[in-house]
Amino acid sequence: MSLSPLHTVDIIESLENFVAMIRPKDEAIRKKLDYGYRIDGQSITLHEIRPQWDNPEVIREHAFAKATYIKASDRWKIYWLRSNLKWYLYEPSPTAKNIQNFLSIVKADEHHCFFG
Repeated sequence: MSLSPLHTVDIIESLENFVAMIRPKDEAIRKKLDYGYRIDGQSITLHEIRPQWDNPEVIREHAFAKATYIKASDRWKIYWLRSNLKWYLYEPSPTAKNIQNFLSIVKADEHHCFFG
């Protein structure tokens, strides 16, 4: 089951504001590093957008944070992507009460799991 349309509009607005805040301000740098997001069902994935190192024509997306909405508890589970490319629950703060709380946890990145 996916998120409701009204809920999705609020989420998209929050995500757009977050991406605008963390992305490089210089347009030239954005060709080498940018940020984006994807909504898939009840999950949101944040990712870096970079050209492939050996072929700059190929643009790659590298996920680094994920939140999945759990309707039963009305909470978001927070995950981070380890080097083995598996998602792990972010143990310092495994859940968030809303999308803004999730984004503030990712931005703070107190344990350097999201931005390294």
